Amino acid sequence: MTKPKVLISDKMDPNAARIFEERGCDVDVITGETPEELKARIGEYDGLAIRSSTKVTPEILEAATNLKVIGRAGIGVDNVDIPKASSHGVVVMNTPFGNSITTAEHAIAMMLTLARQIPEANRRTQAGEWPKKDFMGVEVTGKTLGLIGSGNIGSIVASRAQGLRMKVIAYDPFLTPERAMELGVEKVDLGKLLERADFITLHTPLTDETRNILSRERLEAAKPGVRIVNCARGGLIDEAALKDLLESGHIAGAALDVFAEEPATDNPLFGTKNFICTPHLGASTTEAQVNVALQVAEQMADYLVSGGVTNALNVPSLSAEEAPRLKPYISLAEKLGSLVGQLEGPDVNAITIEVSGAASELNLKPITAAVLAGMMRSWSDSINMVNAPILAKERGLDVREVRHAKEGDYHTLVRIIATTPERRREVAGSLFGDSQMRLVEIAGTRIETDLEGHMIYIVNEDNPGFIGRLGSVLGEAGVNIGNFHLGRRLPDKHKGGDAVLMLTLDQAPSKEVQDAVCALEGVKKVRALSF
Repeated sequence: MTKPKVLISDKMDPNAARIFEERGCDVDVITGETPEELKARIGEYDGLAIRSSTKVTPEILEAATNLKVIGRAGIGVDNVDIPKASSHGVVVMNTPFGNSITTAEHAIAMMLTLARQIPEANRRTQAGEWPKKDFMGVEVTGKTLGLIGSGNIGSIVASRAQGLRMKVIAYDPFLTPERAMELGVEKVDLGKLLERADFITLHTPLTDETRNILSRERLEAAKPGVRIVNCARGGLIDEAALKDLLESGHIAGAALDVFAEEPATDNPLFGTKNFICTPHLGASTTEAQVNVALQVAEQMADYLVSGGVTNALNVPSLSAEEAPRLKPYISLAEKLGSLVGQLEGPDVNAITIEVSGAASELNLKPITAAVLAGMMRSWSDSINMVNAPILAKERGLDVREVRHAKEGDYHTLVRIIATTPERRREVAGSLFGDSQMRLVEIAGTRIETDLEGHMIYIVNEDNPGFIGRLGSVLGEAGVNIGNFHLGRRLPDKHKGGDAVLMLTLDQAPSKEVQDAVCALEGVKKVRALSF
């Protein structure tokens, strides 16, 4: 088996390459390439490990014909075109926990630095002055800290601030009352936070909803004398408004580690009174750089070797422990989806994935993605579990998931119900011995068969002599039957009704063979299948 091949294109801890190799990947470390050089090289690789320097553009992704995963050693993925990666079926991962402590500590350091005006006091003291009377700081003890965002980093900042005897309030739409109680913070809306906070720190990603979350209007509504710290992302604060309000004294101080445009070599805020800044150092500690490099290598190797998905931004997470248990279900779901796609074509406008018994205890998102990938791959090339849900949404496909904990006739079952403008199609499959995949029902008919290789699906009137006539047609055409499976839909137990046949063939049936089968008396439907 060929080993997955990984390219590390940005400088990171050398132990990352060692982890890739130990976990069964070949790895090249080639840093500092131009976009043109990376574009020429990327087609060789299954994985791409980056930091912030490499820009994964649509042009790079078009050339990355074998790429399966991009791993960002760090939190921010502004340098990756995630929608384009998703459309190409490439998983995008980051490492949100590797530098959380480092970034939180930097925010606390910036807050304390603001409170005591340390940079300016340092500069003037080293210039030979002794400006003691010009620097009257403020204590943080007893002050109110307002968190905008209370996720991984925000929660650490809250803990550190509480250790400084600060009162912490938080604005975060995703913060539950239970989580707020666990963190020891008071949940408030943004307006109340601005009214009450003596210090504000931001800990949110940059999205359409959070861009300029501290706009001019909101900064003007903040408590007079507030001090603001941003070690999250540039673009969260209206920088022009911040400068004006610092100069007017409404805002007593601001400390930024990030800017709307980086590198920020010429920003209007530079030189403003009571403004301090650092060059995006939030994650810049030795410990953090090692942590994120090792973490991204572990995550990418898990995905490439065993299928585990951790900290992915465009697909559901699937732990390395879950992956072996889910693997046969994903294969079953993909084959059932493929069966539906081949039988119904692109006319499907709604699909329901029902699981029962043991399957109901599993992570359903990967199973659903596998059904969609199998179904849509029969209509279009380059479909996988990453881009199938996105393409299904773009098509307006109505996708539903249903769980039934109770077992039926099978200890575990995956049922697909597909609807077209003309009809409703149901297929169901199960696992035997937790690994052997079987189709167990199609079109309301019990039938047990593997879905593999070349097959032909036939619906015919259940009359004597049909199987012999079918065998003759296939034999005369030189088509050998590998397996033969029959199910009957009878109005009573003795006669009439339809029969459903699923035959595994040693070769794909030609159009002439299919036409000959279709011409047999009593045949209602014939469809060649391939798995």
